Amino acid sequence: MQSDSQIAPATAAQARQSLERGQFAQAEREAAALLAEAPENRDGLYMLAVAQRLQGQIDAALNTLTRLEETSPDYPRLYQERGHCRVMQRRAAQAIEAFERAVFLNPALPASWRALEALYRMNGRTEDAATAAAHVAKLASLPSEIVTARSMFADGETEAAEHLVRSYLLSHGDHIEGMRLLAQIGMKLDVLDDAELLLENVLRMAPDYVAARFDYVQVLLQRHKHRQAREQLQALKRAEPNNRAYLTAEATICTELGECEKALELYASLLSETPDHPELHLSMGHTLKTLGRQQDAIAAYRRAAACRSGYGDAYWSLANLKTYRFSQQEIAEMRRAEAAPRLAITDRFHLCFALGKALEDRGEYEESFAYYARGNALKKSESRYRAEFTEGNTRRQVEVCTTGFFAERTGWGAPSDAPIFIVGLPRAGSTLIEQILASHSQVEGTMELSDIPRLVQQLQGRGGEAEPRYPGVLRELGAADFARFAEQYLRDTALYRHGKPRFIDKMPNNFRHVGLIHLMFPNARIIDARRAPMACCFSNFKQLFASGQQFTYSFEDIARYYRTYVELMAHWDVALPGAVLRVQHEALVADFEPQVRRILEFCGLPFEQACLEFHKTARRVHTASSEQVRRPINTEGLEQWRHFEPWLAPLSQALGDLADA
Repeated sequence: MQSDSQIAPATAAQARQSLERGQFAQAEREAAALLAEAPENRDGLYMLAVAQRLQGQIDAALNTLTRLEETSPDYPRLYQERGHCRVMQRRAAQAIEAFERAVFLNPALPASWRALEALYRMNGRTEDAATAAAHVAKLASLPSEIVTARSMFADGETEAAEHLVRSYLLSHGDHIEGMRLLAQIGMKLDVLDDAELLLENVLRMAPDYVAARFDYVQVLLQRHKHRQAREQLQALKRAEPNNRAYLTAEATICTELGECEKALELYASLLSETPDHPELHLSMGHTLKTLGRQQDAIAAYRRAAACRSGYGDAYWSLANLKTYRFSQQEIAEMRRAEAAPRLAITDRFHLCFALGKALEDRGEYEESFAYYARGNALKKSESRYRAEFTEGNTRRQVEVCTTGFFAERTGWGAPSDAPIFIVGLPRAGSTLIEQILASHSQVEGTMELSDIPRLVQQLQGRGGEAEPRYPGVLRELGAADFARFAEQYLRDTALYRHGKPRFIDKMPNNFRHVGLIHLMFPNARIIDARRAPMACCFSNFKQLFASGQQFTYSFEDIARYYRTYVELMAHWDVALPGAVLRVQHEALVADFEPQVRRILEFCGLPFEQACLEFHKTARRVHTASSEQVRRPINTEGLEQWRHFEPWLAPLSQALGDLADA
C-alpha cells in the first residue's frame, strides 16, 4: 500500500522547488493540489503552512499546522514552523515552547537552535542561549550530509537517512557522527549486531564520547549482553553517579539479572523525584510482574496510564497479564484515546492490542478481532520482515545438516548435559514446560537466552541474510570450534544461573539452530513445544511482542513461518533421530502427569511431585505467560481461537493442509 508521502511525488517536488525559488503563491497552489489528492499528506500540509507564513498568512498557516499535528504529532518540522509563526506574532513564550519541542524531537535542526539562541538572549536566559549556540556550532561543524541524514531519521524517513549516511561513509571513510547515526538507525531497525560493531568502532576512535557510550549500553541491553552493559554503565556512572538515565538503565539490568529487589529500590528512588513519570511506573510494573507481585504490578501500570493520556504501553501491559479484566470505564478511555487523531503510532497499536484483549474477554469477538487486525496492520507497517529469508535458511539447513553430516561429526562439542533447550514457536506452551522443569530441584529456569542467536549472527558474518554464510559455514568448522562455542556459551550463561546442575534455555526460535546446538552439546536435551496450528498462529496474531518475532503481524507471514517450523522439525527428526522430544501442548494439558513424567525421563531427571505443582514454584518469569503459569493446569485457552473462526479463513487458507493437523 502506498503511504501518503508517496502520492503524487512530482507535485511535492514542484512545491518544494517553488519555495526554494521564492515563488510562495505558486508553492501554495502546488501544495493545495497535492492535498486535494491526499488530504493528510504530511509534506503537502507542511509546505502549505510554510508558503502561507511566507506570504504573511499567519492564522492560515497555524490552522494548517493544527491539521498536520492531527496526523503527524511527532513531526519535528511542524513545531519549528509553528515557532516561526509565533515569532512573527511576537509571542516569544509560545515560540520558545514550539522550538524546544522541535529540537527535542530532532536535535539536528539548525534553524530552531538559532531561533532559540536569539529568543533566550532576548529573555535574559544567557545560559540557555549559550547551550543553543553550542548546538548551532556543533551542527555547523558537521558535514551537511550527516546533518540532513539525522534530520531525516528524526522525521521518520529512516530508509532515506540510512541510504544517505551509508553513501557518505562509503565516499569519505569513517566519521564518528555518521557511524553513530548509522548505529542508531540499526537499533531502530533491529539490526543490532551492526549497531554494536559501529558503536565499538566509534568508541575506539573517541573513547570519551559519553553519548555514544550510552548508546552502546542500550544496544548491549537489547542484545541481552547484560554483563557487558553493566561494565559500560559503571564507566559512565563514575563520572555522573546520579544521572537519571544511567540509573534507569541500571534498574533494567538488575531486573534482567534477577536482582529485582535492587531494581525496585532504584525505581522507587527515581520516582521520589519525579512521581508522575509514566515510563518509570511502567518499568517498575514489569519488574513486579516478573516477581509475581501481580496486584502491585497492576497498580504500577494503572499509575503509568494515569500519568500520560493515551499511554498505549501501559494499557497493553495490563492486557498482557492475560488474567487482568478491564472495567467498562477503562475500555471507554482506551477507545477515546485510540480514536484521537494526534496519537503516535506506537501508542495506537498498543491500544489496539489492549482493546482486542479487553473485548475478547467480554465476548465481543467481532469488534475484538477488528482491533487485533488494526493493531497488527499498524505494527506490520513498521516491519522489514521478509519470509523468504527464513524459508531460505530452512532450505540450507536441510541441505547442510544431513544424517551423514552429523555421523561424520559424532562426539564433537562439549560433553556437558547441563543445558535443556526448549524450542518451538512463541505462544505454544514453552513457558509451561519451563515452569514444570524449573520446579525440579536440579533445574534452574533462566529466561529466553540470546546466546545461540548471537552466535548465529557471528557465524553469518557481515553480509547478513542477504549473503548468508550460515549454515554453510558449519561445514568449514572443526571439533575444536564447536567445543569452544560450547564453553563460551556455558561461561556467558553462568550469569543467569545460581548453582543448580541443569538449566533451561527457552529461546523459541532456536528450533532453526538445532543442528548447531547438537554440534555444540551432543548430550543436551532439546524439547519441541508444539501447539495446534490454528491455535498457535492466532495466539501469535493476538500478541504484541516487545521485540523480535516480526513474522507474527500478518496471517500470511505467520502461516509461512509455522510451515517452515514444521518442515524443519521434521528434518531434525530424520537427521538427528531421538535428539528432540516433541511435547504437544494439548496432550500435556489433557494427560498431565504422564506427560510430565515423560518430559522428566527424557531429561534424565527423577520424578518430583513439585513438577506437578508447578504453579506453587516461586521464581522469576519474564514472558507473556508469567501469570498463566502461576495457576494450576487448565484447559481454558485451548480452544479460544474458535471464537474468532468466522474471521480466520485467510489464516486457514494460508496454512493449507496444516490447518487441520
